[in-house]
Amino acid sequence: MRTAPSFLRALMPAALIAALALPLSGCGLQPLYSGGSSAGVIQGLSAVDVPAIPGRGGWLVRNALNERLGKVGSEVSPAYRLDVRLDDSLEALGVLNDDTISRERRILRARYQLVDLSSGEILLDATEGFDAGIDVVSSEYATIAAEQYALENIAKEVADRMATRIALTLRSRAGETAPQ
Repeated sequence: MRTAPSFLRALMPAALIAALALPLSGCGLQPLYSGGSSAGVIQGLSAVDVPAIPGRGGWLVRNALNERLGKVGSEVSPAYRLDVRLDDSLEALGVLNDDTISRERRILRARYQLVDLSSGEILLDATEGFDAGIDVVSSEYATIAAEQYALENIAKEVADRMATRIALTLRSRAGETAPQ
């Protein structure tokens, strides 16, 4: 059995990647954050003000949003306001024969609106949510710790989804207002 010369074997991965990337060039995919820190989407995200959200879940979501929107350490004057209402609940899933709960579900839902401060127009009105399962154990402390840990994780997930949706909205808005 004959094998390809070593220089051809070295070029094969690059040729394969180029062949696979060629059809993608005409599909219209564009990087969301193209242009780096000077990109319109990045500047728009850092101009989103997130007012305080009530409760521990609200505090976690707001901090995660500010981090994802680039507000941490940023002194950009707000052009948008993000109004968020949270619904945080615990639901019993597994109930044993003696009526004790063996499993819970922590659910966090966020209803939010992105408001343009200059016009008062609502640019985005959406809902995001996520949930996590929790095992209820004999130690009450361990169960409470698991509930809090689940809230921290789902708050980050909800904030990620919200930030992505906001970025897409701002990108489409920038495309509408850009000169053609």
